[in-house]
Amino acid sequence: MVNEILIGLAIVILLFIISGLKIVKEYERGVIFRLGRLVGARGPGLFFVIPLLENMQVVDLRTVTYDVPSQEVVTRDNVTVRVNAVVYYRVVEPEKAVTEVFDYRFATAQIAQTTLRSVIGQADLDELLSERDKLNIKLQQIIDEATNPWGIKVSAVEIKDVELPKEMQRAMAMQAEAERERRAKIIRADGEFQAAMKLKEAADILAESRNALMLRLLQTMNEISNAQNTTIVFPIPIELLEFFKRERSGEE
Repeated sequence: MVNEILIGLAIVILLFIISGLKIVKEYERGVIFRLGRLVGARGPGLFFVIPLLENMQVVDLRTVTYDVPSQEVVTRDNVTVRVNAVVYYRVVEPEKAVTEVFDYRFATAQIAQTTLRSVIGQADLDELLSERDKLNIKLQQIIDEATNPWGIKVSAVEIKDVELPKEMQRAMAMQAEAERERRAKIIRADGEFQAAMKLKEAADILAESRNALMLRLLQTMNEISNAQNTTIVFPIPIELLEFFKRERSGEE
């Protein structure tokens, strides 16, 4: 009878010890409470938790990727857009993640959504489309500051997609087309200006030499004569033009 009692007692003690053995993986930590009071975080590996007196809550330390649902936001210049983003965060202090907030995952998700709406609402549409990196950094800093008391570290926030209304897309397409036309007209006008400047330089060079002007005249006549047309050209000597020029100057 005594032996049976001892065997039963040994079995109970063995089961008691086995029930207190806990194994925590490399990427986890076990937050221990003893009679409701925080003892600390243990792990990774094998350790003993006193049954009935201590209980453990496991916290995952790996980086969590949270996909922020699309948020409908009105920008500072009164344009309604739908924006979604992704948040990368991880637990760096498991004790705070358990004791400072009821559900750190849900709380971080809500902070990310409200911060996204707030930051986008303070930005213009052009800033949202062209300066996305700047907004990403601002979002990361605000969310990280809000979740820091919970032992959460936000490593990055990325705005994934910006959905514009159809009317705004058409307006932006028209604006881009008008901008391209403006640049084309400027380039065409600049080309004409450069061509006129070159012609002026060529005319000044020809004006300095009478023989050069005569050669250019003969070359032009030769080009016309080679063409198959009915144009009749009467060459006028340059000396005759000079004569009329002197006569006009004398009358004045």
